[in-house]
Amino acid sequence: MTQIALDLPDSVFSALQTSPSEFAIEMRIAAAVKWYELELLSQGKAAEVAGLTRAEFIEELSRYRVSPFQTDLETLREELQDLTE
Repeated sequence: MTQIALDLPDSVFSALQTSPSEFAIEMRIAAAVKWYELELLSQGKAAEVAGLTRAEFIEELSRYRVSPFQTDLETLREELQDLTE
């Protein structure tokens, strides 16, 4: 596993009322959620980045108000039309 070191001001942790270790966990989750939302990662890979099971990741998506479904309305219409043909 690769480790990444970040230099952050101590004031960040007090502003967010969190410890550095809690901040690191939350940052992994936030990044994974955003990358999933941008469709850069699959749900499974995003869960892996976040350090969570897929079920736990889906719960986090809800907390961040991100849909667990990566499809837009037009794609859904096309898929439904394909099913009816």
